[in-house]
Amino acid sequence: MARYPEIEPYDHGMLDVGDGNRVHWETSGNPHGKPALVLHGGPGSGTGPNLRRYFDPAAYRIVMLDQRGAGRSLPPASDPATDMSVNTSAHLMADLERLRAHLGIERWLVWGVSWGSVLGLRYAQTHPGVVSELVLTGVATGSNAEVALLTRGLGKIFPEAFERFLAELPPGERDGNLAAACNRLLESPDPAVRERAARAWTDWETAIIPAPPGSVARFQDPGFRRGFARTVTHYWGNDHFLGEGEDDGGGVVLRDAHLLRGIPGTLVQGSLDLGNLLGIVWRLHHAWPDSELVIIDEAGHDAGAAGDDALVAATDRYARRHD
Repeated sequence: MARYPEIEPYDHGMLDVGDGNRVHWETSGNPHGKPALVLHGGPGSGTGPNLRRYFDPAAYRIVMLDQRGAGRSLPPASDPATDMSVNTSAHLMADLERLRAHLGIERWLVWGVSWGSVLGLRYAQTHPGVVSELVLTGVATGSNAEVALLTRGLGKIFPEAFERFLAELPPGERDGNLAAACNRLLESPDPAVRERAARAWTDWETAIIPAPPGSVARFQDPGFRRGFARTVTHYWGNDHFLGEGEDDGGGVVLRDAHLLRGIPGTLVQGSLDLGNLLGIVWRLHHAWPDSELVIIDEAGHDAGAAGDDALVAATDRYARRHD
């Protein structure tokens, strides 16, 4: 089952969400179809046209937005003058509600990838009644345990790349929250310091995919690299602005999984996604009886063609669901 053919938006705009921010949104597919919201990853990645292709354009009204500071939204996180204090999970969820009201949508399916799955889960937990279904891939919950794994923990698996990453951080900050330490460099008034820190962060992200150095095309764009690294470390260094959950390391999203009761969901996860090392996705699935977990063998964070098939199958099935 292949993804649907490429389509173009039939409408788009810039929504003033306050705090000096305007977020870019677009709609494609069927204007009278089932509403579906797409949440990109990162934080800070921005949307792309391929994300539209997980939905039947005859059945869905596909809504995409670039989250604050990302993609075509303004001001960009790559601009050192952009105020990141007004870029938090609470701000992003409020933006979703403004967009939903702006478009006149009562309820929508929420589709999220990676960080988008964290945002989608917390949005569903804190905004009862507005999420009809969840379709998530590269699933995470935004816990401190996951951040620790993806920085310091994976250093044991990728020691050479980790050594290079640590070498770019101040010696006195190499034992604490590494994302927060990198973010402090990315907020430096010195552009050379900011550029080195952005490169160090994206080199580390490339290593843990894992992928050859310099092989991730978007990280070769200096503007994208600066904005992405600044946004990711801003969130990872601050508990994703969710607050930490129970002492078992699952975080607030897993703690509140019971709030998802009654919302059907599909979790598509690569068996070799290194985020699976903590068993978070398995625990989320078992704490959320209305979810199904689809494991894609021999796939990583990007679940590949088989993952695409599972995601399309899920949206096709939910397109026929009436609640």
